[in-house]
Amino acid sequence: MVDHISQSPKPKISSSSSSTFLTTFSSFSITNFINKYLLVIILLPLSFFLLTFFLQWRPSGSSDLLRGLSLDHPILCTSKAQAKVNSSLSNIKYSNSFVFSQLRGWEFDKNDSVVRPKICITSTTSAGLEDILPWIFYHRVVGISNFFLFVEGKAATPSVSEVLESIPGVKTIPRTREFEEQQARSRIWNETWLSNAFHRPCNAALFVKQTLNMETAIVMAREAGMEWILHLDTDELLHPAGTREYSVRELFNKVPSDVDLVVFLNYEAAVERDNIREPFSEVSLFKRNLADLPIHNYTNFKFIRKTFHGNPNFFLTYANGKSAARIQDHLRPNGAHRWYNYKKVPKEIHINEAVVLHYTYTRYSDLTSRRDRCKCKPTIEDVKRCFYLNFDRNAFIIASTAPQEKMLKWYQDHVVWGDEAMKLKLLNYGIMTRIYTPMVIIQELRKSEYFTSLVASIHSGSSNGPKVSNMENNMLTEKNVDSQARPPLSSLSINNVSTSGN
Repeated sequence: MVDHISQSPKPKISSSSSSTFLTTFSSFSITNFINKYLLVIILLPLSFFLLTFFLQWRPSGSSDLLRGLSLDHPILCTSKAQAKVNSSLSNIKYSNSFVFSQLRGWEFDKNDSVVRPKICITSTTSAGLEDILPWIFYHRVVGISNFFLFVEGKAATPSVSEVLESIPGVKTIPRTREFEEQQARSRIWNETWLSNAFHRPCNAALFVKQTLNMETAIVMAREAGMEWILHLDTDELLHPAGTREYSVRELFNKVPSDVDLVVFLNYEAAVERDNIREPFSEVSLFKRNLADLPIHNYTNFKFIRKTFHGNPNFFLTYANGKSAARIQDHLRPNGAHRWYNYKKVPKEIHINEAVVLHYTYTRYSDLTSRRDRCKCKPTIEDVKRCFYLNFDRNAFIIASTAPQEKMLKWYQDHVVWGDEAMKLKLLNYGIMTRIYTPMVIIQELRKSEYFTSLVASIHSGSSNGPKVSNMENNMLTEKNVDSQARPPLSSLSINNVSTSGN
């Protein structure tokens, strides 16, 4: 017997039904596509808005003044960020006794003795208060506790020295005859490694002076209980990028205990006008160091060559950075940019994000001021004897021989960056960068009128703040080493040398 399986007949779809179904399906698909498209159009800008809000939002009550590089990004340097800095810096209080309130967790004077690590800066300068005060207080904000200033020229005048010596943590060392006699018995002055700079004026003379002063500063730093020492000129700012609190102390707290030296690259200021008056407050554009450029840009030398701006080198002046040294036995300078040790090869590390910002030739008047301080002949042969760097040589010759109009035109062509398209291209390629944080800090310090109040209170005789006496001569007097004849130290007056980077 065969079982029959009954099957339901397959439905038959008429042509008219098929047409209706396709029309309905097509309409549904189009409507669905339009709805999804509209949804994307609505959600996309909303997503960007939420992302922007998330990136810029900070919880209320946050104590951060500057978080990493937030202010150093051209897009994020907004009025909101400016207002936060304004609010934080407005907490600075000043009086005749120069007692500061807490700024971002640090006390300018009262609590410096308990804050670690203790970091100092030494410098050789002939600048006036208009340059030195912003330089000092910017570095106080970022965590430097002490300054050992070897002063001459304007910086050594009674009115300027009185102001500087009234700032807690600042010591001034004038170049007196007794001080020169002490340095003439120092170890470095009697060693041969420095002798190739003897009997040469201008930059070579400054190099010798800076090295001898750094040797003296090591002794002073040890006596003051310092843990780290840097040598910076008063046209340089240490920029502690990459730290959460924009703090030099935070930076050095992360250095391993067995490290002796920390090396910082330098970035060079790129001025955009020929009428800069206050470089720290007006300059935000910098050339990055070649060693810091992305490898694909560095290898594209043809493009890098265009950024020389008609000059002999990528940077106008020096490009080998600066270093900080841990205070320890047998420490010595190794020129103005490095430190070394008599007994061992120091262990050093390179910091990737934090850099030294060098504001070189940022004022048009720098051409004539350098010319007036250096008594050399404006010839190709003589400038080689006076200056180490080709740009310094060219600038000196132009300033010494060209009329005012030609000198200004040369400055505009070789120093000023006025080509907006080129600047944008260099920024996009990462060869140049915008750095706003130092500018914002110093602008706010200026707005607070702290500098003018400080000077006014000193000159009016109303200050009863702590005075810092001149250095009690304490020099290294280790055994002499025979070398070639040395010029008298009195011939190394800073007023007769160029203070451009060496």
